[in-house]
Amino acid sequence: MMSVFKDDVEIVDSANCSADGVEMIEDLDVEVVEDRNLPKEPKMMSSSYVEPYVGLQFDDLEDAHTCYKVFSRRTGFSIRTNHTRLSKEDRSLIGVEYVCSREGFRRHYSKLKERVRPETAETKIGCKAMMTIRKDGEKWIVSKFVLEHNHELLSPRSTSLLRGHRRVTPAQKNLIDTLNESGIPTRKIMSVLSKESSGDYNVGCIGKDIQNYLGKRRRQFLGEEDAQSLYTYFLESERNNPGFVYSIQVDVDGSMGNCFWVDGRSRAAYQYFGDVVTFDTTYLTNRYKMPFVLFTGVNHHHQSVMFGCALLINETSESYTWLFKTWLEAMLGRVPSTIITDDDKAIAKAIAEVLPDTTHKLCVWHLLQKVREHLAHVYNRYPQFQEDFHHCIHETLTVEEFELEWTEMLLKYKLEENSWLQNIYTRRTKWVPAYLRGIFCAGISTTQQSESMNKFFKDYVRSSTMVSDFVHQYDKALDAFYLIEKENDVKTKTTKPIMRTSYKVEEEVAKIYTRKSFLIFQEELFNSQRYKASKTREEDGKKIYLVTLDGKESPAYEVTLGREKHNVYCTCCKFEFIGFLCRHSLHILGKKSIMNSILQSYVLERWTINAKRRVVHGICGDEGLVETVPTALAMKHRLMRQFYEIAEMGSQSIQRYEHVCRGIENIRQVLMNVNDGNIEGHTVHSQNIDE
Repeated sequence: MMSVFKDDVEIVDSANCSADGVEMIEDLDVEVVEDRNLPKEPKMMSSSYVEPYVGLQFDDLEDAHTCYKVFSRRTGFSIRTNHTRLSKEDRSLIGVEYVCSREGFRRHYSKLKERVRPETAETKIGCKAMMTIRKDGEKWIVSKFVLEHNHELLSPRSTSLLRGHRRVTPAQKNLIDTLNESGIPTRKIMSVLSKESSGDYNVGCIGKDIQNYLGKRRRQFLGEEDAQSLYTYFLESERNNPGFVYSIQVDVDGSMGNCFWVDGRSRAAYQYFGDVVTFDTTYLTNRYKMPFVLFTGVNHHHQSVMFGCALLINETSESYTWLFKTWLEAMLGRVPSTIITDDDKAIAKAIAEVLPDTTHKLCVWHLLQKVREHLAHVYNRYPQFQEDFHHCIHETLTVEEFELEWTEMLLKYKLEENSWLQNIYTRRTKWVPAYLRGIFCAGISTTQQSESMNKFFKDYVRSSTMVSDFVHQYDKALDAFYLIEKENDVKTKTTKPIMRTSYKVEEEVAKIYTRKSFLIFQEELFNSQRYKASKTREEDGKKIYLVTLDGKESPAYEVTLGREKHNVYCTCCKFEFIGFLCRHSLHILGKKSIMNSILQSYVLERWTINAKRRVVHGICGDEGLVETVPTALAMKHRLMRQFYEIAEMGSQSIQRYEHVCRGIENIRQVLMNVNDGNIEGHTVHSQNIDE
């Protein structure tokens, strides 16, 4: 082994050191490698920073660990404990080996299992940097020190982000608990800690650490009794409501994790109105401060409708991925055309994985709530900025108009280098209305739709509610919600709206639309009389008109009438966005006296009285439809319910318990050895119960 001495410090050539294992080793009959030329009088560690060297002495083990950890942070790597050595006499600790966290190599198993998740990147690459200490009397002495690494070292600033140097301090835990109890999401808690520490690099932990801390805390608080009550509720709901499905994640230690549930009415409603879904993590939760996640949409009465919900332990991409997959299976695999969420990286990652063909739209309202925070200096200095910014975002009709006004606004207010504006601009296709007018959103542009649902639940649920009580109160709120839908059905069928125009089509659509839908159409029809139009040109047999409010020249909308007069298009894209013809198109159709002939093509069934007339196979909802083909999730939970009853019976005596175990093992062997096609020919034999 080659050694180089400099100022009584031995630096060992790492290329000639043997690679040790990575497991904890106790009572090894080996000697710690020492240098025979240790200094006669080892240097003592002072209170000031000291770089490790062979012969350095410490009063206790904690000082030694702290010294090497401080050194690693300043140098640009992190450490871990690799080996320990115990005394053969009294099993006391007499030696410890600290190594670089990139020491060793990943283990490869001979039996390869199919991976559910992508394999994580390699971190261990055989680095031999290390420090070994041994006990000598009452002192601890550095007996071996390898300085060289086989990888690039980080800057001291970046080293603070390595796992070995991250820690949530007690003071930070208190602040995190306070913010969490106040309903602050984890992604914003990190921002608060960053400001408190004067920068992200000074926090000492990352967002993942906060999520892990809160998740662990919630699992600890979620008592066994409460979790059992929740599970019992799910079993009873499944028994009494064939369309009810649920799913619970369980940790390796048996603690309850994320849980999802949805009743048959909501599953059936999704089949009618699931083209557009809003997904929102709110903080109307329970005594454990678990986020209450809502899948919502809009029914034919323009009323919020539930498509399922969940209680989450944490808000990681892994939790959201599990939730989206579970929810999609409960909805018979039908994906929404559009999903609207808040601006969250973990949610975006999960949607990209589970719903790659769904248009992901960001809530523009939540996004623009941050404008004053990031552009306060502009708001205070230029009063006109708010009006210009609003016009650029909400009043531009085409992509070209938006891009032009955006560029002019940046130049006018000298915001070309503003990092926040640059960031939201890169994602403009997900939130700027000009880019999204042609995408059907059922009139929903924000997650406020689900927030209104959240406010609705406040009448039934309080922040101190136990989880088991929470789901029961949720049921009551859902029953009240569907009662309102029935009341709207009755109102539509038993009353007649007042007509406001002389158009015959107004009376016709009043018989088709729900009352709320009719009022939206009626407003457009009535206002169409206030516009004027002029023909501008013809293109490929299509006639194009310029429509403006009578007496004004702007805003101007282009309405295109098809060659055979069976289709109409307006640049405001109201029909494409919400599903109702706009006042500009209705003005042209009225002038051409073709409103009656064309309108039937522009009445969407989802807005009509008969929107739920179609029979949905596979779900038993509130209309009493029979579930003809049970899903895998439904079959799994039916089996779980039966196994739960068997477990209760089998736990009454040791004889019953052993009998159940034999029966389960027999069933398992049968299922492993037969195919679905010939499983009916196999029988399971078991002995009679011997009590």
